[in-house]
Amino acid sequence: MDKMLKSSKWKNPLLLLLGIGVSNLGAWIYLIALNLIVLDMTGSPLAVSVLYILIPFAALCTNFWAGSFIDRLNKRNLMIFLDLIRAVFIFLLPFMDSLFFIYLLVFIINIASSIFEPASMVYMTKLIPKTDRQRFNALRNFINSSGFILGPSIAGFLFIIGSPYLAIQLNSLALCMSAIVIFLLLNLELSEETVRAEKVSIKVIRNDWREILSFSKSNMHITLVYVLFSGITVFMTALDSLEAAFATKVLLLSESSYGFLVSIAGIGIIIGSLTNALFAGRLKTNILIGVGAIFTPIGYLIFAYSQDFTWAAIGFLTLTFAISFGNTGFLTFYQNNVSVHIMGRFSSIFGILEALLIILFTAAVGVLAESYEIRFIYSIGSFAFLILGIIMSIVVLDKTKKAFY
Repeated sequence: MDKMLKSSKWKNPLLLLLGIGVSNLGAWIYLIALNLIVLDMTGSPLAVSVLYILIPFAALCTNFWAGSFIDRLNKRNLMIFLDLIRAVFIFLLPFMDSLFFIYLLVFIINIASSIFEPASMVYMTKLIPKTDRQRFNALRNFINSSGFILGPSIAGFLFIIGSPYLAIQLNSLALCMSAIVIFLLLNLELSEETVRAEKVSIKVIRNDWREILSFSKSNMHITLVYVLFSGITVFMTALDSLEAAFATKVLLLSESSYGFLVSIAGIGIIIGSLTNALFAGRLKTNILIGVGAIFTPIGYLIFAYSQDFTWAAIGFLTLTFAISFGNTGFLTFYQNNVSVHIMGRFSSIFGILEALLIILFTAAVGVLAESYEIRFIYSIGSFAFLILGIIMSIVVLDKTKKAFY
């Protein structure tokens, strides 16, 4: 592995990982700082919750048309533009004294992020050779999980020496750095022939939808795996919305103990990602997806039935270790089976379904948790998640579908 990472062919992938790492670290700092700013302005937890609802809502408003633009534009240049747009609007956030304008800027930032994600996926797929994608995806998970651990720590330090406003503006700087790193990457679409210059119109978008739906019907296994894994994301988001309340109100953990619990979750992802990177050549993608699909909900169940910090930590470690396998396997499966020419539209269109389900499921568990015991709702949700995981494992481990893996 070390020899491979030192080889010249890994120069651009490592640059891309650096850009992802800087951006992800900044995003965690920005999220925590923004939560504190809004809470300080309003004193309302509901006002903070709106920040999270704006994420899938932006995806719903964007994904109808975003894929059509992504597949027709230069992906590297688009990523640079989106990084700079986000940097400008994040820099402006501390100067807003109206909650409405803060929400408006956050909504625009989320729109840019919802376009950036599929655009970066297409670029990654083009940049990374098929034989190296599994290792790259594992390293990407490692970078993201490192930000998950380091971000809150750095944010806390910045709050001590400055304020949440300083932390917000440093994230703006991080996005500018990310844009510079992406600028240093290969421009994979130099030739005009590789980027369709067709003007995007309502008719073009409608035809794109038909093309993706036709592809989905012709490739039912790919579509089924994608939709099922989106279901995993939906369950995790919905259950995670109850996580803090469960830890503090049911397990009676202090805020510092809960913070340590979150750090343990990050360690689980790091260990899982490094394991994937080390054994990338030996682990098949369907095995990775199957392991992630089964053991992630098992981790949630352990947490749901935990009575103290120790069992809660075991649950967190289990679920985050497992999901690192699932994420690596799924990303590799997706990159290997969906053509880069339609990838932006495919992920954007199915992202609408995912965003809608996230809003519905998260709202449902929130309402039910107000009427029933949090542990009961969390347990029911975890069992339903496990059923989904079993179904997914059966689908990906079907021996007649080995050609996809």
